[in-house]
Amino acid sequence: MHFSVIYLVLINVAAFLLYGFDKYKSKRNQRRISEFSLLLIAALGGNIGALLGMDLFRHKTRHKKFRIGLPVIVLLQLALMYFIMTRFL
Repeated sequence: MHFSVIYLVLINVAAFLLYGFDKYKSKRNQRRISEFSLLLIAALGGNIGALLGMDLFRHKTRHKKFRIGLPVIVLLQLALMYFIMTRFL
């Protein structure tokens, strides 16, 4: 399997689990994962896992930063992929 596919699978699983773990911690009033970290893992390629985690766990769905930020990250990543594919491949 190609390295990029393995990376994307692992980063998306990690993002999904982080969103679930943060929701778990929030219900127990424990120390939370920072919003920066949650958005960063999405920006590093875990946007599908982050979106699924948001939806399944009903976590961060009221925060504009996440409701708008994650789709913006997806659009930026798609634009970057398009640019790379048209310029270098």
